Amino acid sequence: QVQLVESGGGLVQPGGSLRLSCAASGFTFSTSAMSWYRQVPGEARDFVASSFNGGSNTNYANTVKGRFTISRDNAKNTVYLQMNNLKPEDTGVYYCNAQTSSAYDYWGQGTQVNVSS
Repeated sequence: QVQLVESGGGLVQPGGSLRLSCAASGFTFSTSAMSWYRQVPGEARDFVASSFNGGSNTNYANTVKGRFTISRDNAKNTVYLQMNNLKPEDTGVYYCNAQTSSAYDYWGQGTQVNVSS
């Protein structure tokens, strides 16, 4: 049974930091591309960052480059998103996504991030 469990969301002031975690199980984590997406009510789910080739490669949305860092621990089957210098427009539900080498696609339940003063 595949599980992706996000944690680490919360309320933070603009300029603050949060670190999200996504604990994975039920599939081969090390060979899967792991990504983070953000969604706000009434809008599509937007790409934030991805880690692939076992973590050797990363990719970021232009809106978060230089502020967010995606990393992974293949021994712990966990992917992280370090978010620094947060802005109100970063507010949303953050979802963890896994794309396996067999082209299966999985999603977590999401964790809410609110950036507000």
